[in-house]
Amino acid sequence: MFDTILIVALSALSVALVLLFIRVMIGPSTQDRILALDAIGVLLVGFIGILMILQDTSVFSDIVLVLTILGFVGTLTLSKFLERGVVIDRDD
Repeated sequence: MFDTILIVALSALSVALVLLFIRVMIGPSTQDRILALDAIGVLLVGFIGILMILQDTSVFSDIVLVLTILGFVGTLTLSKFLERGVVIDRDD
């Protein structure tokens, strides 16, 4: 019963990933695309977490940590670029 619930959750996450990928491709604005990419990162972490529960292992925990850090840094960088137009300020 518990495995069935996890498989249904994986299916729902898969559908959400496909819809977010469509939003990244045809998003009306850059902000929508950035938000969709951030949500894809969060969903991938959840997807891997459910896989770890299903397989009863913690092997993928390093991958989850790296994905989380990369998603956070990527979102900050893109947000700063949208706000100022530059990522790194260099005062010459």
